[in-house]
Amino acid sequence: MNLSEDYVERVYAGVLGKLIGVYVGRPFEGWSYEQITAQLGDIDGYVNDKVARLAQAQGIVNHAPLVITDDDVTGTFTFIRALADFGAAVTPQQIGDIWLNHVVERRSTFWWGGFGNSSEHTAYLRLKQGVDAPASGSIALNGAVTAEQIGAQIFIDGWGLVSPGDPERAVDLARRSASVSHDGEAIYGAQVVAALVAAAFVEDEVGKLLETAVSLIPRDSTIYRLIADLRHWHAAEPDWRQTRARLDAAYGYHKYPGNVHIVPNHGLIILGLLYGRDFQEVMRIVNTSGWDTDCNAANAGCIWGVKNGLAGLEAGGDWRGPVADRLFLPGGDGGRAITDAVRESYELVNLGRRLADLPPLHPKNGARFHFSLPGSVQGWQGDGATVANVLLPDGTRRLAVQFGDQPGQAFTPTFYQPEELQPGMMQIFRNGSLSGYEPVGSPSLYAGQTVRLRLTNAGEGETAVSLFIKTLASEIVETSEVFLSGETREWAWVVPSTGGWPITAVGLAGQNGLLHLDWLTWAGTAVGPLHPPADQPRHWQRAWVNGMDDWGAFFHEPFRLSHFQGRGVLACGAAEWGDYAVGATMGVNQAAAAGIAARVQGMRRYVALLLTPGKLQLVQRFDRMETVLAEVDFHWQNGRSYSLRLEAAGRTLRGWVDGDLLLTTNEVNGRLLNGGAGFILEEGHLVGKSLDIERIGS
Repeated sequence: MNLSEDYVERVYAGVLGKLIGVYVGRPFEGWSYEQITAQLGDIDGYVNDKVARLAQAQGIVNHAPLVITDDDVTGTFTFIRALADFGAAVTPQQIGDIWLNHVVERRSTFWWGGFGNSSEHTAYLRLKQGVDAPASGSIALNGAVTAEQIGAQIFIDGWGLVSPGDPERAVDLARRSASVSHDGEAIYGAQVVAALVAAAFVEDEVGKLLETAVSLIPRDSTIYRLIADLRHWHAAEPDWRQTRARLDAAYGYHKYPGNVHIVPNHGLIILGLLYGRDFQEVMRIVNTSGWDTDCNAANAGCIWGVKNGLAGLEAGGDWRGPVADRLFLPGGDGGRAITDAVRESYELVNLGRRLADLPPLHPKNGARFHFSLPGSVQGWQGDGATVANVLLPDGTRRLAVQFGDQPGQAFTPTFYQPEELQPGMMQIFRNGSLSGYEPVGSPSLYAGQTVRLRLTNAGEGETAVSLFIKTLASEIVETSEVFLSGETREWAWVVPSTGGWPITAVGLAGQNGLLHLDWLTWAGTAVGPLHPPADQPRHWQRAWVNGMDDWGAFFHEPFRLSHFQGRGVLACGAAEWGDYAVGATMGVNQAAAAGIAARVQGMRRYVALLLTPGKLQLVQRFDRMETVLAEVDFHWQNGRSYSLRLEAAGRTLRGWVDGDLLLTTNEVNGRLLNGGAGFILEEGHLVGKSLDIERIGS
């Protein structure tokens, strides 16, 4: 593989290109070319506000934030985590296990359109039924119409990004991932995209890129013929609109059944790459052409970003500024829901380095926010202040925060913002219907954790600076320091209690000063009760990854849970949580298993203290393997409340009931040493009065 000096920046450019494509095309996904040109004109920038106004004119409420939950983003940066868990030999079955762990059924990651209608929903149900990949996505089981939709292609870019200059490896990995949910032409199209991304690290001529990609799929495939036709039409016709019309006539939706077939949409990606002379033109062509606009623009944007680097994203208007690196990853790993393009780029870079037998990169000692890539702001934004990435004479990059003559703030989200939790954040399809993806997740920052940062006063005169957090109640809790001109200082702050409100942002406040933020990070486990504010239980619920059938938090007890088939998980927390104790007072009614969990890393990875018929058990679950680590006879009674406590310290678990230590084990899986906390329930009903987190050890 080719891990050149600019590998990190090229991956970052590919990630940004994908995000920009999603955010441009998402508001009018599914519109026809004719509808787009009539109502929006040529797409030369972000149109989410314009689409919202069109919707409102039709009496449709359509909240229109630019950065939004979307399957193209979530699937891309979630499914490739199988490579981190299982290495280069990862199998389709193991990637399917990642689906079952990280996807929250009917709530996250992809379109839940029903069995036989949504390819991903169909494959998920197959996996849940016990049908392993690749059979889960096969034509043999699901039929060609379902198996050859677009989904595999839209999730595939990452496998190319971890295979720089090695399109053969990218194609092989893409086949394994795509086969979880798709088959036939859908796999070939996904392989072409992955090959184009991988080859773009070492080749910038589109014709040569296409030659490489098509050499790796069957010559008798429809995707191969489609690309050959487009290249032939392009050579003879300078007007992309004429070629788009020809593509529509020969390969349009009228010839390929289903909701969003891969063949026509793959054609629009190739159309944009062939005719686009810069990023602006690629975005214009792919988005104006219609059909699955966000998916097609995202794939084309990723390829273009890798091919031309960060400078290649500069054509036209301000593409990067409105995005500010932000992206959402809703799913079972709740603490990772709020992330950014820099963090996800380094995740991919380190997977690529792992495949090349190189050590990982962790800029500035692994700080969460380090601003090391050109132009990166990692979600930071200003209110009465400006933020910008600056390159210092010593070659390092920092975030410059300029405060004016009035009090201002610079901050970054740690959870969904209030407007992002509103219903109706959806795009309008051509038939006027709505569709969207739920903002599942948990905050990344909690009371009891320690925030650390390195800050320089780069202006003249002393500046008073406050470090603060925001919550859904708009509450701000501050600690202040005075920095002299030129002074650099590292600063630590233990986040205080918020009264149960989820923390939505962390930032700096000040006035009349220029600060350089070198890095900011946090660590440690939350401390205290995870309970709802008295007046807003609904907002508090959104801070939990809810894998239960029903959760009624509007009774006297915060947790009134029910789940029928299989194991349900309700969890809150983040990967920084390591050693801690979780406790709850709870009653159970007719459950096959019920209890509390720690180190929750998704729907099928956790350790737990469970009440089962006639038993109390310490168990661990890692994907399809569940192990009872210790158990004792315990004849609990329906409806009676019990006080459970589970302590997790390294590889040791201890379980208490009503103050009595009843179980201990030292055999915890080394992969289950961190994660959030919550409840586990199988085929029953659970009522919990509290869930408390306690730090243990030093």
